[in-house]
Amino acid sequence: MIYLKNSCLLLLFLLCVSFGPLHHGWANYDQTKVLDFETTIDESTFGNPHTMAKVNYQDEPWTVYLAPASRMTDRGLSAEMIKKGTKVRLVAYPHKTEKGEMRAERIYVDGKKYELR
Repeated sequence: MIYLKNSCLLLLFLLCVSFGPLHHGWANYDQTKVLDFETTIDESTFGNPHTMAKVNYQDEPWTVYLAPASRMTDRGLSAEMIKKGTKVRLVAYPHKTEKGEMRAERIYVDGKKYELR
């Protein structure tokens, strides 16, 4: 029984260590540089751990990390609302080291504001 418990703890630890770097925490984004702009969604993926969109910002392609799908849905955003071709306003922060990556604080769709944090 102790062996089984220790094995489960080890498995849990390994999963956390393996997937931890994939999480896009706020600390990696420069919150002193607010990007507030209107754009069109070029591509989106609605899912976990984060919903993601591809957009153009200052004539460059950017990846925008949004909230997890469950939070998006809880706040009234559906996959249909951020599909390709949707015009949005984003308020986001650029990644400190990854060029072309940002994390959205909020998104406006059809003029309505949705908080993502």
